[in-house]
Formats: sequence, C-alpha cells, structure tokens
Amino acid sequence: MSTNKESKLNYLLATQPVGTVLVSAWLTEHGYSLELQKRYRKSGWFESIGTGALIRRGDKVDVLGGLYALQQQLGLSAHVAAKTALSLQAKSHYLEFSAKRLYLFGGKDENLPLWFKKYNWGVDVEYKKTSFLPPELGLLEMNHKSFQVKISSPTRAIMECLYLAPKNLPLLEILELLQGLNNLRPASVQKLLEACSSVKVKRLFLYMAERAGHEWLNYLNLDNVNLGVGKRSLVKDGVYISKYQITVPKELESHP
Repeated sequence: MSTNKESKLNYLLATQPVGTVLVSAWLTEHGYSLELQKRYRKSGWFESIGTGALIRRGDKVDVLGGLYALQQQLGLSAHVAAKTALSLQAKSHYLEFSAKRLYLFGGKDENLPLWFKKYNWGVDVEYKKTSFLPPELGLLEMNHKSFQVKISSPTRAIMECLYLAPKNLPLLEILELLQGLNNLRPASVQKLLEACSSVKVKRLFLYMAERAGHEWLNYLNLDNVNLGVGKRSLVKDGVYISKYQITVPKELESHP
C-alpha cells in the first residue's frame, strides 16, 4: 500500500470513533473509492456487515454504533425515542446498551438502509416514521463509548410514547412514566406542545400531567397550543374526560 493510501487509512482510523459503522457511500464522498475500500477489506482492516456498511475488523459494534452512522454520515433524523430514551436517561454514566427493544423515531419520508434493518444488533428495533414533532426539537446528545448519539429529551420521549398509545404502548404505563417526570422545564414543554401536530398527544399529555399534579403544568400558556376540536375516543367503554374531550380507559381514570 502506498504512503498516500496508508496516510488516508491512518486518518480514517484516527478520526472515526471506535464502535461505529462506516457507510460506504459516505466513505466514497470523502475520497475513499470503492476500490480502496475493497483493498482495506482484503488487507484485514475492515469487514462488511452488509451491503454498503463496514466496521473495523474485530470491532464490537452495537445498535447505537449503527445509529451514529445514520445520524452523522447519512444525515437522517432517526433517534432513540419513547421508552428507550427515558430508560437511558434514568441511568447515570451509561456505559453499555442492554435493552431488549429499541424505539427509534424518524421523519415520515426516511427509510432505514437495508444493512441497518438486516443486521443482527441483538435487540428488536421498533422504527416509527412520523413528523408529528419537528426533527431537531427536544433532542439531546448522549455519550456512548467513544461517541455521541441523539436521543429524545424526557418531554419529547413521553410525547412519543403517547403517539404510540394505545395500540403499541398501554396508557396506564405511560401515566406511570409521566408521574416520574416532575422536573420538566416549562419552556421546553411549551415549545414541544406548540410544535406538536398530534391533537391526541397534546390532549393526553395535558390530561396526564394534570392527573400527576406536576407543578410545571401551572407555568404553561395554552393559548398558543392548538388542541383541535371535537371529541377523541381512544378506547371503547371508557371514561369521557370533558375538559380534554377524550375517552380514556377506566383503569387510567381510577389510577391513583
């Protein structure tokens, strides 16, 4: 291998975090031709994990290392969301990813690449394509190994849980999650409520926050929050909440 190629390889190894995927198309855009990538594989520096995706030979890459490539190299808005984001933020100095199911949310027109969908990450990935919230609003950077990935803030994450309810997540479980969020910043909540396009999510969020008795609810200005018109029935034979015009499960309304 020529000195120039060695220099390019060394630069790549030095600048890209260990534990992450390298997308072939991204490498090509940055001067690493398909032929050069092939040589790197033959020389034992990299190995393929699917069409268009490489990792360092022998590197242990988890699903967050794949997500890093989606965000940083492909520019997708896919991010750790809903219950997973809440779970990660409940742990300080998070070191290892050990969840059995990972919730990802991305834009309504964003498809995950085949290499990401087909690779065995050791977790069940639930990917939801939706634009009910702006792609960059309410996201945080989380440290993982030697890199960072974007995940939902607690406020955005609980709204994503509500977006999945009641079909994919039980409302009672979400209420219990929301009851623990007593330190949300009113300004952040206000921005997300104003930007949210889902009437169901906004009504449920306010109803549950009121049920939980959170003090930050008193600092919100709902004049700029569009709660829509008409009734919303989430379940059959439930309890109608006239203030928010929603019908919720009986066990939700009776929950202490």
